[in-house]
Amino acid sequence: MTAPPNGRSLRRTLAATVSMALAAAGTLVAVALAPEAHAAGVPAPSPVGISGRGATVPFKEQEAEYAATNGTLIGPDRLYGHLPSEASGRQAVTLDAPGEYVEFTLTAPANAMSFRYSLPDNAAGTGRDASIDLKINGNQLKSVPVTSKYGWYYGGYPFNNNPGDSNPHHFYDETRTLLGSTLPVGTKVRLQVASTSASPTFTIDLADFEQVGAPIGKPSGALDVVSDFGADPTGAADSTAKIQAAVDAGKAQGKAVYIPQGTFQVRDHIVVDQVTLAGAGPWYSVLTGRDPVNRAKAVGVYGKYANQGGSKNVTLKDFAILGDIRERVDDDQVNAIGGALSNSTVDNVWMQHTKCGAWMDGPMDNFTIKNSRILDQTADGVNFHMGVTNSTVTNTFVRNTGDDGLAMWAENIPNVKNKFTYNTVVLPILANNIVTYGGKDITISDNVMADTITNGGGLHVANRYPGVNSGQGTAVSGTTTAARNTLIRAGNNDYNWQFGVGAVWFSGLNEALDATVNITDTEILDSSYAAIMNIEGATKGLHFENVRIDGAGTYALQIQAPGNASFTNVTATHIAQSNPIHNCVGSGFVITRGAGNSGWYADPPACTGTWPAPQWTNGGVPGGGTPPTDPPTDPPTDPPTDPTVNLAKNRPVTETSHTDVYPATKAVDGDANTYWESANNAFPQSVTVDLGAAKAVKRVVLKLPPAAAWATRTQTLSVLGSTDNSTFTTLKPSAGYTFNPSSGNTATITLTGTATRYLRVTVTGNTGWPAAQLSELEAYTG
Repeated sequence: MTAPPNGRSLRRTLAATVSMALAAAGTLVAVALAPEAHAAGVPAPSPVGISGRGATVPFKEQEAEYAATNGTLIGPDRLYGHLPSEASGRQAVTLDAPGEYVEFTLTAPANAMSFRYSLPDNAAGTGRDASIDLKINGNQLKSVPVTSKYGWYYGGYPFNNNPGDSNPHHFYDETRTLLGSTLPVGTKVRLQVASTSASPTFTIDLADFEQVGAPIGKPSGALDVVSDFGADPTGAADSTAKIQAAVDAGKAQGKAVYIPQGTFQVRDHIVVDQVTLAGAGPWYSVLTGRDPVNRAKAVGVYGKYANQGGSKNVTLKDFAILGDIRERVDDDQVNAIGGALSNSTVDNVWMQHTKCGAWMDGPMDNFTIKNSRILDQTADGVNFHMGVTNSTVTNTFVRNTGDDGLAMWAENIPNVKNKFTYNTVVLPILANNIVTYGGKDITISDNVMADTITNGGGLHVANRYPGVNSGQGTAVSGTTTAARNTLIRAGNNDYNWQFGVGAVWFSGLNEALDATVNITDTEILDSSYAAIMNIEGATKGLHFENVRIDGAGTYALQIQAPGNASFTNVTATHIAQSNPIHNCVGSGFVITRGAGNSGWYADPPACTGTWPAPQWTNGGVPGGGTPPTDPPTDPPTDPPTDPTVNLAKNRPVTETSHTDVYPATKAVDGDANTYWESANNAFPQSVTVDLGAAKAVKRVVLKLPPAAAWATRTQTLSVLGSTDNSTFTTLKPSAGYTFNPSSGNTATITLTGTATRYLRVTVTGNTGWPAAQLSELEAYTG
């Protein structure tokens, strides 16, 4: 595929003068010897599993610092360039002798695991390969390969692989392996060093355990890249051309294209347009590879570029793209997903070891990434770049990106009405967890952001970077909504500025940020420096309501530019500095205080001329006291729910069964032409959707595909609700509901508004087919 119409500008310069005393063998800092077979990590809030916020992930996460070990505990430490600073929770365990181990105890059945680790670089900067033993209940299962070839960057932005340069960082990687069988609760899973000949140390950060389902079979009528086109599932031969031929045939014939189990060598872009490309699941169907000569060519699934007309009506689902990118070259299009994809969906795709997970160059419209994992990138996790509109990233887990985790950048062409919702974004090695550079009517809500490393914060709204200005309509405008987010250990030092960046921060560098920005119902926990900050130009129109600040390494508010903001029911506790505000612009920044505030306001504020050293405690409590609770024991009240918004769309969903390729996810995907169908002749059957939080559901709309081919039928069903997914009450007793294509194949059920998080429809009969069928389950508060 030809080079893109626009190369990426160099967006940051990181001071190359920073010198860290980290040798190629890896330097351990703030170490303490953990007792034999006992971990002693400092308790720290986890970003995984916060009720109602962030991605609903299929794994159970365990941190090494709390596991059984005879290794060395490192951290907590947040100083950039130190090994524990890039670990989840800023702590890890180093193993440096044969027989040393970290042992996890399963809390749920699992047949697969991923673990995050660090090996030291080699003297050439190309990384080293080694292996670590995996033992189950003391018995050897396998030896798992590990490597440092995807980590260890040096120098100034965009960095290099020369250990002789300064500024070493990006230390960690992760790998995954199947366990061969389902292991029960209580199983001991041990990572143990057999030899230090290949690597002097093995640092273990965490492990994720999950139960991987059986491979997904080929959809009826689909083309098979192996049996129909000869692609090589062993990975020995280059399958690029054969998979491209399958995709082209799928478009021409109106058929889905199936990637069966296997690892496929792909050395250039697979270009998709008006086609579905589906695999057997991301643990089974893997695209990988890179051109051995032209290193600017590598595996990726791309739409056509916008100046070539773009692509549309594409679905990518149920496979993995595991690249081989070991350096950052901003002009190289070596992303997992790219180009322009309108009216398209990426669903359950695992993206790892590429430059970016998805760098989308518009103009393009109505693009969704959902239910996916983006890991170990050299640059951004996702970037909606130039004229991306009405597009969404939701229920996606992002960790260890080399730049912004999730970003929108309205360079020269407006980004409008995009959303980042229900995502968990952890450990961006540079810049921000989530950011919008410009953009109109942007939503960033229900996310979890944790462990920012340097030169950024957790949540950033800014008129920064090239092409963001009101003259082109690309500046921040309309209403930016940031609701129900949780930030943990966010923000950190900026080595250009030589002071801390706030967990939530705003910038008017290009021009004043002058729009409505609403930050509501949010927790800002254990911030590394300030909780809230503004800088550069001016920032106007900020509104904070129902915000809880618990723990800040320096200030609650760090005001460095003129502007205005209102605060209502904003509370702050455990702020390191006795004066919670630093403000040297005086009356140039106007604060309007509503009711319910405490702990963050002082008159006069501090204006010291020097920046205090942060007080990092990892529990969020400078000087002792009670650490922040996670999740909040008393979450703030949600703002009123828009009665016209379908609460069930793209939410996590479970089922009692499904047949063939008709899972329950199709009942909440917003597409009435796709549908869930249960097993035949096996009533009753149920589908249950998690709304994310208890809502006063007053109306449920059930749909079947509107096509005339669907004859009129009556389904007998009831509606139930629960707040805990355990005890369900009947919201609507069982009754018959008729679905008639002539009237839209829709049935509407009115409810009383009982608070419900888990909404269930149970079907006991169907006059048109011996199974439960729903194309959409919609829930509304009005």
